[in-house]
Amino acid sequence: MTIHEHDQIRQQVRAAYGAVARAESSGCCAPSTGCCAPSDQDVAELLSRGIGYSAEETAAVPEGANLGLGCGNPQAIAALKPGETVLDLGSGAGFDAFLAARQVGAGGAVIGVDMTPDMISKARTNAVKGGYANVDFRLGEIEHLPVADATVDVIISNCVINLSPDKAQVFRDAWRVLKPGGRLAISDIVTTATLPDAMQQEVALYTACVAGAASVEELTAMLAAAGFAEIRIAPKDASREFIRHWAPGRGVEDFIASASIEAVKPNL
Repeated sequence: MTIHEHDQIRQQVRAAYGAVARAESSGCCAPSTGCCAPSDQDVAELLSRGIGYSAEETAAVPEGANLGLGCGNPQAIAALKPGETVLDLGSGAGFDAFLAARQVGAGGAVIGVDMTPDMISKARTNAVKGGYANVDFRLGEIEHLPVADATVDVIISNCVINLSPDKAQVFRDAWRVLKPGGRLAISDIVTTATLPDAMQQEVALYTACVAGAASVEELTAMLAAAGFAEIRIAPKDASREFIRHWAPGRGVEDFIASASIEAVKPNL
C-alpha cells in the first residue's frame, strides 16, 4: 500500500468518526453509516455492557463520553495501578481514558491520542465536565504519537488499531513511548478467516472495523518485530454475537472476532 493510499484511508476514517463526534451518523457498525456509532446514549451503555463493561463503569463517566464504539474492555486486562501513566490510542470522546484516570488516581496521568479534531474537542469538553485534571487529550496519529520516548507505563486501545493502514508502525511507535517493562492492553478485531476480496475493498467495512483487521499470526509477527515479548492474543468466539449486527446479513462474523492483545516491552 502506498503512502497516498494510507493517507486516503486515514481521511476516510477521520471523516467517519468526525461525523460520529458531531452526532451526524447512527447505527452500530453498519456500512450505511461507515462506523460503529449507536444513536442513543442508553444504547451505547447497553452495547458497552455487552462487551465487558460494568454498569458502574458506564455510569461513572460524563454523559457523551461513551459512544459505544468498542469491541471489548481493555481495562479488564490492563491491571492499572495508582501513579501509572497510561496512553489511550484512539481515545475518542474519552470513555476509556476517564475510566483509566480513576484507576491511576491523582498521582497518575492519562494521555488520550486521536486523529479526529472533533473527537479531541468532545473529549476535552467531557474532561472539563467530569473534572478530570489528570487527563490530557492530544491530536495526532497513532502511527506517529505526540508522546516522548519511554514515558508511558501502559498503553490501552479499544477497537482502533484495526483502522490503521500501517499497524506495524503503530506497534513500533508504541514500543518507543513505553518505558522498559511497560505493557500493552488492547481490545481489537482480528481475522479468523481470510476476508473475501470484495469485503477488503469496501470502504464502509473498513471504517466499520471489519476490512482492516489482521490475523493473530500477522499481529504476533508485527509485535515481535517491534521488540515486544510475552505476546498474548486471545480471540473471543462469543464476540461474533455482537459483531454480526455491524453489517447485518453480510456474514462478517464468520471472518472476524474481538480479541484481547497483550504484550510487554522487555527491560533492557
